Amino acid sequence: MKRNAERTLVVAATLVVLAFGGMAWVWSGLYDIGADAQHWKPTYVLLATLRDRSIHARAENLVVPNLDDPQRILKGAGQYAAMCTGCHLAPGMRDSEIRPGLYPQPPNLAQQRVDPKVAFWVIKHGIKMSAMPAWGSSHDDATIWSMVAFLQELPGMTPTQYKAIVAKAPPDDDMGMDDHHEHAGGDMGDMTMPAGAASAAAPASVPKPAQ
Repeated sequence: MKRNAERTLVVAATLVVLAFGGMAWVWSGLYDIGADAQHWKPTYVLLATLRDRSIHARAENLVVPNLDDPQRILKGAGQYAAMCTGCHLAPGMRDSEIRPGLYPQPPNLAQQRVDPKVAFWVIKHGIKMSAMPAWGSSHDDATIWSMVAFLQELPGMTPTQYKAIVAKAPPDDDMGMDDHHEHAGGDMGDMTMPAGAASAAAPASVPKPAQ
């Protein structure tokens, strides 16, 4: 009985010391929070696992609507051009002004397909401490599902196909969509086009936050 009590005290004291040590380390500012300094591998693995499991637990019961609806896909093309290409690129884009400064790099959604439930949840709710905003604060579910529908079609599109569908997408006055349509189908696509570029589909992947 006495030995058990002593063990309990030792464990409790150890936990208290570790807690205070951790607080002191955090307060010291020794950890480099800069986006140009990569996480230690254990830190990255822990955060990535936390992110993936959190998203999966919240997205698994979502009911996916018909994502093959042409009008839904068309609307999503315009939304994607206006809201997403700076981080997630588009067919024919090699980079953007903001993307090189993000850590980890957001997935290139022109080259990999994301599970629809995961895509919807992440677009709607965003991811804490990352570059991924919660678009649900300014867009309804129907609009977000249209983006998800377009994401299922995007991998493998050629730059020409991408420009064509964006040009046909309905305008969104709140987003200044007409300007984005012209930009996505014009100078930016030509400027960022690698020689002989064509996007290829890649295995599904969960979007990674900039941590």
